Amino acid sequence: MRPEEKRSADGPPLGRSAPLDGSESHEVESMGVNILLAEPRGFCAGVDRAIEIVERALTKFGAPIYVRHEIVHNTYVVNDLKQKGAIFIEDLADVPPGATLVFSAHGVSKAIQQDAQRRGFQIFDATCPLVTKVHVEVAKLNKEGYEFIMIGHKGHPEVEGTMGQLEYGIHLVEDVADVGNISPTQTQLLAVVTQTTLSVDDAAEITAAVKARFPLVRSPKMQDICYATQNRQDAVKVMSSQVDILIVVGSPTSSNSNRLAELANKLGTEAYMVDDASELQESWFEGKAKVGLTAGASAPEILVKQVIDRIKALGAVSVRKMDGIEETIKFPLPKGLKLDAQGELSAGLSKLHQQA
Repeated sequence: MRPEEKRSADGPPLGRSAPLDGSESHEVESMGVNILLAEPRGFCAGVDRAIEIVERALTKFGAPIYVRHEIVHNTYVVNDLKQKGAIFIEDLADVPPGATLVFSAHGVSKAIQQDAQRRGFQIFDATCPLVTKVHVEVAKLNKEGYEFIMIGHKGHPEVEGTMGQLEYGIHLVEDVADVGNISPTQTQLLAVVTQTTLSVDDAAEITAAVKARFPLVRSPKMQDICYATQNRQDAVKVMSSQVDILIVVGSPTSSNSNRLAELANKLGTEAYMVDDASELQESWFEGKAKVGLTAGASAPEILVKQVIDRIKALGAVSVRKMDGIEETIKFPLPKGLKLDAQGELSAGLSKLHQQA
């Protein structure tokens, strides 16, 4: 999470690597087990923005603030916001009249948006702008008569939100086999959209199958899979050949985190995903001299630091950051969340708390 970096006295911004000894170098000269940190890893601009929206709403309007679905798919983040006064709900009927409601980073359907407006809530939309881009493209092409093939995972809130932009005319495929089972009403005006957190390679394979069956299908002008998903997968591809085992920090519900572990396994590198350091098992590291470590786009850096400490306790003596892309994207906040000076200070301290 590179945008608008802030640094605390005892750590760098979430999503950034920290010198383990307070120096500018991560590397400790030793012959023991080595940890290689992926770069980039952790928070992306969309996750950063979504969390800040909830925290600013809490500061400006006071608790409780209602959030439809988990703001991002990370247990630590959700629990931290619950402690601050956020209430996570799935059914809008659970939100009292006049309350402040935040839509999660995954986006929501048109029906949910309209229902929330009818109920008179004060609404802040934390949908990732890259997801919103897909929604806008669907709406635009729908007016031109297009039907859609959506590549994604059934039941994922982002998929439900994107498919819910239309009442009909959008067909979900989860794998290559699904491509043969869909039945668009016409094939002259057909477009592909994808969930933003998919495996880049899997999405390319499914898209190729779609094009083989529907040669006139229209691909997105820009790839729907977001920059952060691709960058983290590219880092794992580079890292996998350099390590004996890869640990991915991420929650089970996190699509992009799951894809990182799957990718490493496909490349022949033993990989495990953990929600936090308590899930690490000593047996995983037996006979392993080189340990790779990355984090999904919704996992805060504090969890990475705790995993490093745990692996060091198991015998790791060297931590090194790999070379990688520095992400500088920053998404603007919605209107209505500007704080006074004291509120801005409070919001800043809250961010630093997650980095500690």
